[in-house]
Amino acid sequence: MPLPPHLQPSAPPAPDRRQPVYALVGNPNCGKSTLFNALTGLKQKIGNYPGVTVEKKTGTAWSQHGQPLTVIDLPGAYSLAARSPDEAVLRDVLLGRRTDTPMPDRIICIADSTNLERNLYIVHQILDLGRPVILVLNMMDLAAQAGLDIRVARLSEALGIPVIPCEATNGRGLVELKLAMSRPDLPLPRHSWSIPAPIAAAVSELQASLVENDRRAPLIARAEALLLLTDQDTVRVAGSTTLSPRTLEIFQSWQKRWGTSGTDWAGSLVQSRYDAITGLTANVVRQATAPAGPNTSDRIDAVVTHPVWGWLVLGAVMTALFVSIFTLAQAPMDWIGNHASLLADAVKHRMAPGDLRDLITDGAIGGVGSVITFLPQILILFFFIGLLESTGYMARAAFIMDRLMSRVGLNGKSFIPMLSSYACAIPGIMATRTIEDPKDRLVTILVAPLMSCSARLPVYLLMIAALMPGNQVPVPAKVGLMLLMYALGTLGAFGFAWLFKRTLLKGEPPLMIMELPPYRLPRLRDVLQQMGGRAWIFLRRAGTFILGISIVLWFLAAYPKASAGANPAQQLAQSFAGRAGHALEPVIKPLGFDWQIGIGLISSFAAREVFVSTMGVVFNASADDKENTAPLQQAMGKARWPDGRALFTPLACFSLMIFYVFAMQCMSTIAVVKRETNSWKWPIFQTVYMTGTAWMLSFIVYQTGSALGF
Repeated sequence: MPLPPHLQPSAPPAPDRRQPVYALVGNPNCGKSTLFNALTGLKQKIGNYPGVTVEKKTGTAWSQHGQPLTVIDLPGAYSLAARSPDEAVLRDVLLGRRTDTPMPDRIICIADSTNLERNLYIVHQILDLGRPVILVLNMMDLAAQAGLDIRVARLSEALGIPVIPCEATNGRGLVELKLAMSRPDLPLPRHSWSIPAPIAAAVSELQASLVENDRRAPLIARAEALLLLTDQDTVRVAGSTTLSPRTLEIFQSWQKRWGTSGTDWAGSLVQSRYDAITGLTANVVRQATAPAGPNTSDRIDAVVTHPVWGWLVLGAVMTALFVSIFTLAQAPMDWIGNHASLLADAVKHRMAPGDLRDLITDGAIGGVGSVITFLPQILILFFFIGLLESTGYMARAAFIMDRLMSRVGLNGKSFIPMLSSYACAIPGIMATRTIEDPKDRLVTILVAPLMSCSARLPVYLLMIAALMPGNQVPVPAKVGLMLLMYALGTLGAFGFAWLFKRTLLKGEPPLMIMELPPYRLPRLRDVLQQMGGRAWIFLRRAGTFILGISIVLWFLAAYPKASAGANPAQQLAQSFAGRAGHALEPVIKPLGFDWQIGIGLISSFAAREVFVSTMGVVFNASADDKENTAPLQQAMGKARWPDGRALFTPLACFSLMIFYVFAMQCMSTIAVVKRETNSWKWPIFQTVYMTGTAWMLSFIVYQTGSALGF
């Protein structure tokens, strides 16, 4: 069957032609990431846009002539009018506002064929930019199952652009897409739509001002004028430009004029655009066959979104997730820990004793190894999240949680970042970029670190072992105590979210409008690729930061040197770290902690799990194997206050666990919060309120328990 004219391959471009830059644009859940992975494979770079923690994904695809093509995967959005930092990045890249990202030469719009009218809204806006566009109609198989007949050639003729039917999950349509991308002469769009008469004059005047005073290209100026008049584009991030005084004056003048006459300029523009889209889809989409009752997604949703059964399904999914994190990850964690120890031993055997060897083994290998040890848990979490997202269940989980989250002033979209924070607060905070309301996003950032991350797990295990030695207490009781710590962190996050939404960041409970995508079979390659990319971001940010901090902490614990013959505990006592512990003791003594525990609290600001290895040094016990803490547990059992009282009593251990539930002891998280909020104000506030809460609750627990004779 011959290809249509717009897909016919053309002659190879000249060798000196600049490498074209394509942007992938589309609604959330339209299959954009799947198409990006299919086009670029492993030729991808993942980072962040400067000034805002929004993921930046670029890759290299190859044309049918072997020419490299740069592809930028832009955040999903329903409109160019930005409501979140994600959507602001999309808008700024397409309008050429960002100096760190080239303005795309061509744009590939991906649309969900099962709901073409809604997906065409952003496509319609992008066509206004006057740049070459390729429209990809994804999920054509699902459209056929729904009885829809989409007349692709008629749609291509109406818009004046190539339209490619596609099924990205199984690779259908990729060859045709690459052929279209290979064309050096992609046509410009020729669509037209009627701007309401009362608004047309304002668009023309604003366009002229943007060209003259803001140095915009004519078509870009027209598109930006339409965005301004939509009156929804309110988000500004680093990289966005501001309007010139003259353009702003014209805009405000028209606003005042329409306010006097009662003209709803924004509503008129949106309605006119939808009228044009409705007329277009009516001409190209036909209901070929009547749907045979509820489809598969509807039947599954009858269970998973049910007021009762939905919670049971969600509980089962979360149980499977946590069981996997705490069981499947154990073997690879042990393997990583053992090989880190072997690497440290190898360095010790090949280097003469001295500060340089200690720096490498205790500072570098020990610090980075403590982070890498927890990588399997991070990978498992991201694997599950990838599966839940690719199957379509994640949106259902947010829908189920919306009612509960609304009670504390948030909506279901905050559930996903908080879920991610169980593994690590860093990816959890990064995930808040999809939350439209700035206050809701900030509240979620402020409470996300209260979710007990995997770095707290070694501390909980050590304290439970010290609190409940031997087999005196049944295993279920120990498990219950562990679950109690996780429950306290979760309740604390909800409690502070409720408080912040009614005081510091007061606002109305947001309405959640979220699309429930159809269920799909996950594409394992995409899930693994996403998991690997996010794990690399975690290692690069957390690992390198902790490496530097660990070296600093090693120096503080190693200097000044004690006299000859001093043991490790004596060396630590008189070191800079030991002196800091003694200085801190008056503050933490009411919590049941002495200066030795104080050193652990200070060191764990680099990473909470460092507390375990620090205690091993403080009490001159080996604690390299975090699951085999018996030597350290015995040494802690022998620890005493100067008056002979036991230091690690059950009450003190419980108080310490409470402290670790609520305290902000993670420098890498603080750094990410600073970058996310572009201010030191919020990470400082977060550190103060969390650590203050931890101190207060530990004080209440220890003093109340002591008064009751525990």
